Amino acid sequence: MGALRDFVADVLETQGAAVEPVEPDGLDILAPTPLRSAMGWPELARLGFGTAQGSSSRGGLRGLVVMARRIREGVDCAFTIDGPRGPRYVAKVGPVLLARMTGAPIMVFHFGVDRGKTFEKTWDRFLLPSLFARAVMVGAPPIYVPQDADAEMIKAKHAEMQKELERVRDIAEGWYSFTEEERERYRREIGP
Repeated sequence: MGALRDFVADVLETQGAAVEPVEPDGLDILAPTPLRSAMGWPELARLGFGTAQGSSSRGGLRGLVVMARRIREGVDCAFTIDGPRGPRYVAKVGPVLLARMTGAPIMVFHFGVDRGKTFEKTWDRFLLPSLFARAVMVGAPPIYVPQDADAEMIKAKHAEMQKELERVRDIAEGWYSFTEEERERYRREIGP
């Protein structure tokens, strides 16, 4: 995780299971309070991931304060940014506020897998990668939020983050259906 040190990272909850192979040392995840005891979160804690309680609908400010402190301590922080109630793939403003509070850039990324089980009846259509599935992580350039950003700038940075999330999601989710020429074009565009 050294390459992500002091970055505010965004993770879409739909692809959350693909996060497990990431090295957990020094990564805290803002988790909606009900999810801390629900599916997956105790296991993430056992693997070494830290969590901060809060969501856009309950305890979000408390969670942001905890995450700001953790970033100042040198811990990377991540969000499941379209939860806990959705709508699916629509980012909340929390990462922008945290970036403004800390001066850390927002790193937007998305995981795509070649096969898995989609839970169709969940609000976010959660995807559980199959055993031995191949995965790709696609990221966007850092988004910086000035610490003196006003409401208009926060709105603009939120829109920029949403646009980048949609772009990397489309690339990641389509990766295994692209031709080798298309993949090479994206590699040149976004880097190795």
